Amino acid sequence: MKILVTGSNGLLGQKLTELLENDQSVELISTASRPAALPINRGKFSLLDITDAAAVDSIVDELKPDVIINTAAMTQVDQCETQREACWMANVTAVEYLVKAAKRNNAHLIHVSTDFIFDGTKELLDENAVPNPVNFYGNSKLAGEKVILESDISWSILRTVLVFGVTRDMSRSNIVLWVKKSLEQGKTIQVVNDQWRTPTLAEDLAMGCYLAAQKKAKGIYNISGKDYLSAYDIAICTAEFFKLDKSLIKETDSTKFTQPARRPPRTGFIIDKARKELGYEPHSFKEGLSVLASQLERA
Repeated sequence: MKILVTGSNGLLGQKLTELLENDQSVELISTASRPAALPINRGKFSLLDITDAAAVDSIVDELKPDVIINTAAMTQVDQCETQREACWMANVTAVEYLVKAAKRNNAHLIHVSTDFIFDGTKELLDENAVPNPVNFYGNSKLAGEKVILESDISWSILRTVLVFGVTRDMSRSNIVLWVKKSLEQGKTIQVVNDQWRTPTLAEDLAMGCYLAAQKKAKGIYNISGKDYLSAYDIAICTAEFFKLDKSLIKETDSTKFTQPARRPPRTGFIIDKARKELGYEPHSFKEGLSVLASQLERA
């Protein structure tokens, strides 16, 4: 199977590239808008800006992948709020380009989406939950989903939640790494107790993409962690795991912060469908911390 991955320099992209490289039955084409962040051990790397329609057409038409996995997106929530044109281009218009290229080449498109398409008024959502974004990032990701839903191609949409992990080049941060670094530096941090998620280890999300590609699974799937935690819980668990001073973590709520974009308060996922249809089984949050810790030791 020939698989083309967009956004291969991102956290998910790096984990997915490493996973696919280990499958000898996969002919991997990893792509990103900048030179490869990881050494290419097997497969091919191509520069690709998915917001360039001609570039998307050229790469897909030339290489004719069986599956396209789109991990590329603009995901910084506040940046999306203030840079709306760039956000829409990356999260919606680029999806239109990929859909057209996939259709022309009869490729299955796997698109990674987000819990931020929901308003956070209900907890533990399944795939039938009704979207209602509260920020521009969520609006753009929902619009990207609609492009795919209204197409006549073969597709999977994988929705995920608060991805954490460590990249080989240490180029990406996330809540776990932020908490760990802050506490190691002796900094006091304020962490909210009124935003709840099912945090997702990047390796688990990569495995969800891999399983969907293997089956060319059709439909929407929730791909997240299985532990429902507040941001404060995540911080405390991280401090305890790494034996850091959790007294530096001060519990607060989201009313104390001013940010350009609103956040949905509760967006945990039910992952029963992915378990049943894809064979997906994520790590617990503590197990995920162990995976991350072992990678940091090797860095």
